[in-house]
Amino acid sequence: MPETPKYLDESLSFAERAKDLVSRMTLEEKASQMVYTSPAIERLGVPAYNWWNEALHGVARAGTATMFPQAIAMAAMFDADLVEKIGSIIATEGRAKYNESVRQGDRDIYKGLTFWSPNINIFRDPRWGRGHETYGEDPYLTARLGVRFVKGLQGDDEKYLKAAACAKHFAVHSGPESLRHEFDAVVSKQDLFDTYLPAFEALVKEAKVESVMGAYNRVYGQPACASDLLTDILRNQWGFAGHFVSDCGALSDFHLHHKVTDTAPESAALAVKHGCDVNCGAVYLHILTAIQEGLLTEDDITPCVERLMATRMKLGMFDKDGPYDQLTDEVVESPEHLALSRKMTQESGVLLKNNGILPLDPKANVAVIGPNADDKSVLLGNYNGTPSQYTTLLRGIQEAAQGKVRYARGCHIHRATVGQWEEHPLREAILAAQKSDVVILCMGLNPTIEGEEGDAYNGDMSGDKTSLDLPASQEALIEEILKVGKPTVFLNVTGSCVNLTREDQACDAVLQVFYPGAEGGKAVADILYGKVSPSGRLPVTFYHNDSELPRFTDYSMKGRTYKYFQGKPLYPFAHGLSYTEFAYENLAFDGANVTGTVKNTGAMASGHAIPVFVKDPEEEGVNCRLAGFSRVELEPGQEAGFQVELCPEILSLFQEPQRLVALVGGVDGCQVNR
Repeated sequence: MPETPKYLDESLSFAERAKDLVSRMTLEEKASQMVYTSPAIERLGVPAYNWWNEALHGVARAGTATMFPQAIAMAAMFDADLVEKIGSIIATEGRAKYNESVRQGDRDIYKGLTFWSPNINIFRDPRWGRGHETYGEDPYLTARLGVRFVKGLQGDDEKYLKAAACAKHFAVHSGPESLRHEFDAVVSKQDLFDTYLPAFEALVKEAKVESVMGAYNRVYGQPACASDLLTDILRNQWGFAGHFVSDCGALSDFHLHHKVTDTAPESAALAVKHGCDVNCGAVYLHILTAIQEGLLTEDDITPCVERLMATRMKLGMFDKDGPYDQLTDEVVESPEHLALSRKMTQESGVLLKNNGILPLDPKANVAVIGPNADDKSVLLGNYNGTPSQYTTLLRGIQEAAQGKVRYARGCHIHRATVGQWEEHPLREAILAAQKSDVVILCMGLNPTIEGEEGDAYNGDMSGDKTSLDLPASQEALIEEILKVGKPTVFLNVTGSCVNLTREDQACDAVLQVFYPGAEGGKAVADILYGKVSPSGRLPVTFYHNDSELPRFTDYSMKGRTYKYFQGKPLYPFAHGLSYTEFAYENLAFDGANVTGTVKNTGAMASGHAIPVFVKDPEEEGVNCRLAGFSRVELEPGQEAGFQVELCPEILSLFQEPQRLVALVGGVDGCQVNR
């Protein structure tokens, strides 16, 4: 009886098994495994595998799945526990889909367990189209939520991963989209270590993220996928032991756009020598040529393949009776999962202004007006799956309202006319407003306006915003509706900051809901009609206009985000109102923790996020830093004690810690001295 090879011996470590498996591969077989479409090696029992899958806010591009609100909305909750739970649900559905695909013999793209999520780049500038894929502008919040999402995604089994998460895009990357294939991000060392790297470090050290993806651009003149940051910091300093993957087409940028190499084999060699293990693209098809030309050796690629095989083994692909093998597609869009999607939207809605009009009287006759009212694309954002059921904002309001609901699109989301025959829906919108007690304007952007450059779902305008103003078609509609003079709620559906100066002045209430997921319409109606109190907080600063910001291509943090912006924002980072009131008592700051009690002094139950900032009153240039947060759920009259442990790494940034003060509840919150 033939001896069981070591790589199939489940008693050995994954590293030992992977080393044994790779030692049995020919040079050609090793090279074949470093492309994201890895072919089968039948003689060794290695099945084909496609490394590309997405799970930003639900299993993406793989058919039916529970679609949670976009990542930026996750950040608005300031609820790390719920983020981890969402990550676990996504992995559960992804594993169930994988199991079914394997049974069907389907190993195509978007069918695997290596999810290229989360996006932990810093949303440094609101013009960046992909910013809504991130957890906002603050590195600490990004790190905390990223860690918990990864832990949820990868599971809590002591041996196996439920799924493999990927921290992207390493490491200094946040637009412009149109320049990403040639851009050189040059940042100060302070900004590098204070802003751009902390989230990646946390995901590597704390969450043990299995994979890291490199960005398209250069950093300090070096392509991100062949940077000294990858070798010196990611691998050597932080001890990252997982696999590194290039963004799609990023390696061809080496010779086509960055001009740091002349040929594809040279680009392949440069990436391999910096520890890039798998190529999304075609450059690694030239690895054998690079070896023939003396640019690489077999010893250079062997560690890369060992890391890739170790990941696949951690996912249980070579073992029997794994802990997740019995999951079936019955779990996809389960009632529990849909309920959590709705809860997440409820928690992520940010009430920016309210003169008392909200919550609405359910008996009021309302006019629902705007291009985002009945558009399902604004529910889903980008990198999304396909929910089998969804509720638009209009449908959610119609289901919740007891009075008459009139609807009018009013305008196209960005074009001057609607449709081939130049429909003019403005008059209908004005009429609806005139005949109603309250107007709900459903405006904002959608994934065709802000998103990834060249993305398949981004065909109208693509990429970054050229202005923070709403499209002219919407501005014209808003002006005409405001002239009617009815009480108006402005429902802003965007993935980022837009100029809401006029809306803040002229509307009775402004509610930010980001891209709220398949259950978005129900959850938003829950907020509008007071079934729940809004409890979200902004994970980004809302500026008045883009003239307040530095050049988009300037990667310095000076003048950006709540930390360094020296003007007065329209709405500050962590801003968010409620239908009730909260009072803090017995606040204390011992230099490492903030403690106290918080009481719901109003008449409505509500969640309440407690962000804690620290600042040195004598430090110039830095307003404050988020250093911790917590969250409570309180009934009317109920109070609860809390303790927020502050981040030691952030506290260590201050040269005079004895001068530190804490700000509880917001950047302008209750000040607590040590």
